[in-house]
This record gives sequence, C-alpha cells and structure tokens, in this order.
Amino acid sequence: MEKVFMITEDGSQTIYLPQMDEHYHSVHGAIQESLHIYIEQGLLKTTKKELSVLEIGFGTGLNAYLTYCFAIKDDRTIQYCSLEKYPLNEQEYMQLNYPNNIFPEYSLIFSQMHQGEWNTIIPISERFKLEKIHTDLLTFQFNEIPQFDLVYYDAFGPGKQPEMWTEEILHKVAASVKPGGILVTYCAKGTVRRALAEAGFTMERIPGPKGKKEVLSGKKTY
Repeated sequence: MEKVFMITEDGSQTIYLPQMDEHYHSVHGAIQESLHIYIEQGLLKTTKKELSVLEIGFGTGLNAYLTYCFAIKDDRTIQYCSLEKYPLNEQEYMQLNYPNNIFPEYSLIFSQMHQGEWNTIIPISERFKLEKIHTDLLTFQFNEIPQFDLVYYDAFGPGKQPEMWTEEILHKVAASVKPGGILVTYCAKGTVRRALAEAGFTMERIPGPKGKKEVLSGKKTY
C-alpha cells in the first residue's frame, strides 16, 4: 500500500495512506496527539511503578517511544506489548523524525525499537521490555500473553477498519485488562463507548487534542 510521509502542524510526521484516505496520526500534530491521549490520559493517569501496556497498532512506533521516554523520566518499569498486522519496513521507519522533535537524547532507542526482531521480547533497557507481535487482532489469542494495566487502542478509525471496532473485538481486548486497568483511544463513537461499558469499563468522554473534540477513557471496574 502506498505511503505518503507528511509533516503535521507540530513539525512531527504522520503517514497518509491514499488508498484508505487515512492518516496514522492527526494532521494537527502527531506528537501532540499521542502525548495528549496516550501519555497524559493513559500512562500518567496510572500510579503503578511497574505496569504492563498493550498497544493496538504499533504503526510508527511513536506511542512506544513516548512511553519509554516518560517511563525513564518517572522511574517506571514497563512491559510493553504491541500488536501490528502491517509493520513498516526499514526504508519507511528511517524517514520518521520524532526524536528530532522530542527527547532527542533517546534517538537511538527509537531506532532500536524499530530494528528489534518481531515476535520476541526486546530488552530496550533494564526498565523497558518491548514485544512487537506481528499478528491480526481479529485472530490473535490473548491467552498467549498476560493481562494488562493500560491499553492504547490506536487502530485505524471505524470508518476505515470497522472490523477493528466491533463489540466482539472490543470485548476481546477488554478481557485482557486487569481490574482497575485503563483503556484510552482517540475514537469517541457512542458504539465504542457502550461496548466497552458493557465489557466492564466505567467510560468517560474527555477533551481531545487540537482538531479533536473528544476522546474516550475508561477504567475497568470488573
């Protein structure tokens, strides 16, 4: 699938897929969006010093990179698992400029995350272990991995990949979350909010980043 690299409003890149008419990140700011949704409303809302994170959609690796940077800053230990069906190749991920825009001191970590082997645990540091699983969420069996304290649900939007947002799939992901765990996503659709509520989450709509009125956050209560 053709990929077009674009500079967003905050100077960081996103990738545009013409065949899907879809972007990997907000054109209003890729880093800004990830910081607001996944770091501020996800990682920084947790109090645990040791936690496991599940990401639906490794994509450009931006969420994993920011999570590492803030984990080091806050002295946390993280097991990070990311599911991705269509990994970027070396030529593609080498074009990404995120470390030029934020935490340049960790630029080698960003490269290490992409260059690391798939389907194995990569010891990025003593405090951060990354596992990138090349798989399809629709068929992935969560009993193969432990439960999670935090979920970044960052698949392409329901209008482009509706199969990733069905009640069945959302319940499947929800079952992998520990009681008290948090799920955050840029998607604010009512059907998604209701499905996650039915799966045991107390859901709330929260203000979104620039260009996005609202996003969803939920805490698992049972």
